[in-house]
Amino acid sequence: MRIEVLEVTTEAEAAACFRVMHQLRPHLDEATFLAMWRRMTGSGYRLTCVREDGQVRAVAGWRLIEMLHTGLHLYVDDLITHGEERSRGHGARLLGWLRERARTEGCRTLELDSGTHRTRAHRFYFREGMHISSFHFRQELPLGAR
Repeated sequence: MRIEVLEVTTEAEAAACFRVMHQLRPHLDEATFLAMWRRMTGSGYRLTCVREDGQVRAVAGWRLIEMLHTGLHLYVDDLITHGEERSRGHGARLLGWLRERARTEGCRTLELDSGTHRTRAHRFYFREGMHISSFHFRQELPLGAR
């Protein structure tokens, strides 16, 4: 069994991540996901995956962001392990890779938001040493309004 963490650089590699990412982002079809990945990559979004014997088991979408209140930090947009592969260490491996990448980049923190309904994910984040540091507020805006 060969397990590797790979930073995605090609469209074929991104396409291989879709099956797992779709479990977190079911509103996306593969074509939309790939188009968004191409656009977002141009503005700093990166995709990293855990592969076991060539099969993607876990995926993280992330970016480096600098903000006045945190300085430089690594922000995780998306983090998901395939439902049939949970509790096998893939998520911890991926989060560990993200932590090390953040340190290498000179980040002060690793941050993410998680939907309030994702209680299993929250337990995982707590086990991994993360804590709740703030509330995230949102307001839906009508399309076309400026």
